[in-house]
Amino acid sequence: MTTPRSVALERLAYTLAAPVLAVAPNLYPDSPVSSVVQVAGAAGIGGIFLAAKSDETGAGRKILRWTPLVLAAAVDVAAGNTGGFGPYGLDGLLAAGWAAAGSFVLPFSRHTRRRHRPALAAPAPQPAPAQAVEPTVAQPEDGADQLTREARMLWERAGMPARTHVVKATRHTAMRHDLTLLLRASETGRPITGLSPEIVGAAFGVSAADVTLKDVAIQPGRQGGPGWMEALITPEANARRRTKPTDQERWIDRVAGPKGGAPGSELVHTTRDDERGVTFYRAKMTDSTESPRVDLPKVCRALGLPEDDSCVFVLIDGSEFLISAFDTPPLSAIFPATRELLTPDAKGMYVCGFTITGQPVKTMVYQHDKNAAAHGLILGVSRSGKTQFFAINMAAQSLGGQVVWLSTVRKDEKTTVLGKYIDRQGSNALWMARSLRAAKALCEIRAEMPWPHDGQPHDYKPGDPRCPYRQLNVYGDEFMTAAQDADFGEFIQKDGEDLTVTGLKYGVGFYPAGQSPFAHNGFSTEMKDNLRQNSRPVIFNMGSPGATRKAAEGTMENAYDVPTIPARYSRSEGSAIERAMRGEADPENGVSTGGVAVIVLDNGRAVLMRSLYADFDTDLSNLFPDEVNRLTDYEISELEKRGLWFDWNEPVRPGEFWPEPDEDDEGEGRSRRRCGKGGSGRGSKGGSRRSEQVASPRQALEAIKSLTDA
Repeated sequence: MTTPRSVALERLAYTLAAPVLAVAPNLYPDSPVSSVVQVAGAAGIGGIFLAAKSDETGAGRKILRWTPLVLAAAVDVAAGNTGGFGPYGLDGLLAAGWAAAGSFVLPFSRHTRRRHRPALAAPAPQPAPAQAVEPTVAQPEDGADQLTREARMLWERAGMPARTHVVKATRHTAMRHDLTLLLRASETGRPITGLSPEIVGAAFGVSAADVTLKDVAIQPGRQGGPGWMEALITPEANARRRTKPTDQERWIDRVAGPKGGAPGSELVHTTRDDERGVTFYRAKMTDSTESPRVDLPKVCRALGLPEDDSCVFVLIDGSEFLISAFDTPPLSAIFPATRELLTPDAKGMYVCGFTITGQPVKTMVYQHDKNAAAHGLILGVSRSGKTQFFAINMAAQSLGGQVVWLSTVRKDEKTTVLGKYIDRQGSNALWMARSLRAAKALCEIRAEMPWPHDGQPHDYKPGDPRCPYRQLNVYGDEFMTAAQDADFGEFIQKDGEDLTVTGLKYGVGFYPAGQSPFAHNGFSTEMKDNLRQNSRPVIFNMGSPGATRKAAEGTMENAYDVPTIPARYSRSEGSAIERAMRGEADPENGVSTGGVAVIVLDNGRAVLMRSLYADFDTDLSNLFPDEVNRLTDYEISELEKRGLWFDWNEPVRPGEFWPEPDEDDEGEGRSRRRCGKGGSGRGSKGGSRRSEQVASPRQALEAIKSLTDA
């Protein structure tokens, strides 16, 4: 075996350099030889570091290639730091060891090539000439990269699905297995048909769920259209998406789908407000012409939020909507009423409450744009906050210089307290009937009441200092119950309906309150339409979310999404299923929703708010003006002429509402009550005068004759 020339030369170099390494540092410590050796050693260290850090193959050969330079520098440093040639001639021994190791390992001659040079005596094997690969339809000679060629091989093995060809394969950034295939039809001018995610997944050995097919847009320099298609193969990205999805991915997968909580929508952004403890999800419809259809419980389950009506709310604005997820119920806070909030502005608007986002909600004491008074419709079950809203509404009207009358079916503490700060207050159906009748007559009086600047009567103009009278607001609490009263219900319902139609132009507003806005409970269609068009209806808890939505929709022109008011605000704690399995009681951590209401704004949109709180246990004088606003002397005198101004708590006066009964032939009274002017008889509604006990067959017969007018 003949030694290669490069090996012989390298061994000679090691043999000649070894004495220099041993002698030079001892004879000439600052000689250029030491500097050159140390610089070469530093270069060797850098080369070893780069070779170890690289991911390419052959790192070991590169490290061995730089090792002699590093060892030479080490020998030079050791020789320079020892006295003389060191104990036992250590410098010479180190240099000789370095030369022997270099001559044996031979890094430059043996490791600069992948394969060792064969011995000269052995005949060099001649490799067989490789057969040239002929270009095919699946593997054209177009200079494609290795990834594209491998993809074409898999595609050809699958039988060229859908008669398509792989134009290019592109690997996704930082992904080993995710790639995008650009496909085109094999025949020019033919559209791609019959290609499915299952076919592509079978060709590349992935799940069909990890394949997405997309159309190719026409770009400069590249065709597009039905003859082209993109196939996204993303097994790695989908694995991460299933375990750790982003907000955008979670919204696309679980919310925006056809069966999701907001189909056809897309998430714009997610915002967290740590100070207020709320996370906002702002979204919009992909098609801006569509209206959002939000199923809030579904959205909560998809986003991993608690299904809690008291903490999660949705606000819809055109094609956009906002989902607010609070840490604690935002409407459980109390917003005290103040005179500053209740004082109406130049347009008759004042703050009546705050929404979940802390925005102030305003309502009106008169209609500035219509140049008229305002009506009001206040609905809710007992203890829902109606009387509290009465207080702040009456205070705002009084601060605006208006007159207030309040009538209720039954006496209670709060209405009695309010009676100290308003013009008149009473607590029975008779009092309500008299107040409505007087307000209706007041419209006739004001229609003929001359204005001082020209001596002519005019319609009411809110805010006009020339107006000779103040706006009157007539409240009817539990109007539904009063309208069904046996004696005075017909008068209350008829006069209330007339007042809603004719009162606005004469500065008279009607504010009925009750538990139903429907015709069979006292609200005729005409009356409800006038109240809806000339007020901002306020609906408190109606006993159930369904009843609240129905009542709110009954006051709106169009059935928009109505917020839900639960019976109590309570956070969901733990799992109800686990508590049931352990036999534990559910936590009792509810907070009353009294004062929380749905207010219908002018554009028909229903907004959830918490009304301002007026504490009846304290003095309310700080909310009301110092002096009570009352009717003018002229109006009172005109009402007295009509016999309508007196103490309305008095018993029914003879002939006040219906003619006195006539004596029949047998000397027994029979009621001939008539309602209103030229009105129809009261029919089967019996009054208090028919409440005698039937003790004999004759009395029963007379009672039947009286009822049937026989």
